[in-house]
Amino acid sequence: MAGIRAIAARPDAFALLVHSRCPIIVGHDLVKAGMLLTLFGGTPRSPESGQRGDTHMLVVGDPGAGKSQMLRAVSHVAPRGVLVSGNSASASGLTVTLVRDVATGDTALEAGALVLGDQGTTCIDEFDKMDKTEHQALLEAMEQQRISIAKAGAVGSLPARTSVIAAANPTSGHYDDLKSVAENVRTNPALLSRFDLVFIVKDTIGGIQQEGLTKHVLSLHAGRRNPDPPRPPAAAAAGAKEEVLSYTSEGMESRLLSRKYSDAELVPHKLITKYLTTKRTVRPTRSGPCGRVCRRKRRSSCTTTSSSFGS
Repeated sequence: MAGIRAIAARPDAFALLVHSRCPIIVGHDLVKAGMLLTLFGGTPRSPESGQRGDTHMLVVGDPGAGKSQMLRAVSHVAPRGVLVSGNSASASGLTVTLVRDVATGDTALEAGALVLGDQGTTCIDEFDKMDKTEHQALLEAMEQQRISIAKAGAVGSLPARTSVIAAANPTSGHYDDLKSVAENVRTNPALLSRFDLVFIVKDTIGGIQQEGLTKHVLSLHAGRRNPDPPRPPAAAAAGAKEEVLSYTSEGMESRLLSRKYSDAELVPHKLITKYLTTKRTVRPTRSGPCGRVCRRKRRSSCTTTSSSFGS
């Protein structure tokens, strides 16, 4: 508990946890922040309310951007984490299947990844490699947070109160800015609407970021961490200056990038897991400014999504 209290007492606790979760991947701080917030989860809801408290997140980006490494780090630090690959997962493996014992003739239910990740996090890599059958199996679990089964006389439902974090590559090989997210991944719009957070990761060529990334990779292979990770010029100019709380993505990214931590300051994964377990019991409250920003972002997202789906 001493380590948990020490983290909670720090004013930069959120930035520290973001940088500690997957330090071998440089950059993508907003994506890491979204994954960390998904691990924290929201306010639990009762099944009778018809609302879910867990959030879902989708990362779409160019190959080689570190999406799989970040998903693996999420499954390691999550109090209950399940990692599956979309190219080898089936609908039964994701939900539930009914098996029969040859010797006794008894039937039993075998839980899939979503049921095993109940009250935890389910990570799905290679989301774009999944068939439409697997995508249909996710619809009920992601919204109703339960999985219904009606096979061989067995009728019932199993809880699947899990947060889904999926990573997908564009079908064309690289993300096309002229197309919507649904067109780049070629997924069902109904399934895409289940994701509360959607991040686009693009592999930019050239510039300061590419040079800094090269130094970081060489430092990792040499057995040492890069002492000066690459930062955009705007974030570098900001330095460690404390900014007024801003609810924009630019403001959050500037605060995350303006901080640098040594290896000794980073939080071990086991301590992050204990911290997440403790904080998930806390019921968060939403302030007035945060609520107004959420409503504005939601209206903007609905307008953009409906126009892109209708075109």
